[in-house]
Amino acid sequence: MSERPYDIVLFGATGFTGGLTAEYLAANAPGKTRWALAGRSQAKLEQVRRRLAEINPDCAELPLLQADVGDPASIRAIADATRVVITTVGPYIHYGEPLVAACAAAGTDYVDLTGEPEFVDLMWLRYNDQAAATGARIVHSCGFDSIPYDLGVLYTVGQFPEGTPLRIDGFVRMGATFSGGTYHSAINAFAHLRQAARAASERRRREPKPSGRRVKGVTGTPGRNPDAGGWVLPFPSIDPQTVLRSARALERYGPDFTYSHYLVLKRATQLAALIGGGGAAIALAQLPPTRDLLLKLKSPGDGPTPEQRAKAWFNVRFVAEGGGQRVVTEVSGGDPGYGETSKMLSESALCLAHDELPERSGQITPAVAMGQPLIDRLQRAGIEFRASR
Repeated sequence: MSERPYDIVLFGATGFTGGLTAEYLAANAPGKTRWALAGRSQAKLEQVRRRLAEINPDCAELPLLQADVGDPASIRAIADATRVVITTVGPYIHYGEPLVAACAAAGTDYVDLTGEPEFVDLMWLRYNDQAAATGARIVHSCGFDSIPYDLGVLYTVGQFPEGTPLRIDGFVRMGATFSGGTYHSAINAFAHLRQAARAASERRRREPKPSGRRVKGVTGTPGRNPDAGGWVLPFPSIDPQTVLRSARALERYGPDFTYSHYLVLKRATQLAALIGGGGAAIALAQLPPTRDLLLKLKSPGDGPTPEQRAKAWFNVRFVAEGGGQRVVTEVSGGDPGYGETSKMLSESALCLAHDELPERSGQITPAVAMGQPLIDRLQRAGIEFRASR
């Protein structure tokens, strides 16, 4: 690995989130980091490089690699050339597998932004064993999905003595505008609910269970919650799945671990509107004609303006009880979908490239792959982790 020409290659650098990730690396990657940009269009890559050179003159000579998911040889070349790959090219269910396959075969670490459960489960089924054999760390969901929750729960668990049975509720608040790419990923996920259920079922059948410990997720019920300070809706995203996978993998989560995950809303009318709107979107996404109409409402390349991102924020509160103690922790930051996501993704890749980490491989969660070193990085980068009793 040390003989490879690059520490990090960013695939998808010409997209909206990919461009923000490139800007973060240009401003914050240590000088020793050998990194490159990859994408389909040489001309667009050159435009990105010129923009990065205004942030950091050293980026004027940044290497550019042409690659396309439809060209397997170009994808393999990226995986062979670097220690870590970042990819922002989604929806991942359509465009993600070739790069996962190449990294698993080459023993190359991989990070992405996916919030698509079907994709994550299929990649585990198809490539986990190979990645474990080659030493690759395949780490999905290294942005707002699912870093604040996965690392926030790990941070919360660390507030209790080892061996403590724990019950943790996570409450998510945010104020943000999301991009066309995020919208398209959501609609495609709604359209694949049956396929996602089949993949999840097969993974549950094949994945080893923790021995001598119990880990479970509890859906919870909608309603007003005093711990959250508002109305809550159980939030069946990929995030609680990621938390529970970390809990199954790490004995530090204790002998009996339970987690529930909620979205917090100010008013009951918002709760009702979200339930109704979500149900309608899921129903419309099942049929190709209505799904196509939904997808036309927002272009994949659209994103919030800098002014909108500057006003965006997120806060996740974890209320934990165990061993007669009650601890409340919070993870908070700015623009969740873009500014903080590009930070989380970049710091995850830098952590894999440069930090002393546990000897683990295969498809693993951020908490399992990086844990406390990544929390330390994110705190230094301005994302707040705090606890109170």
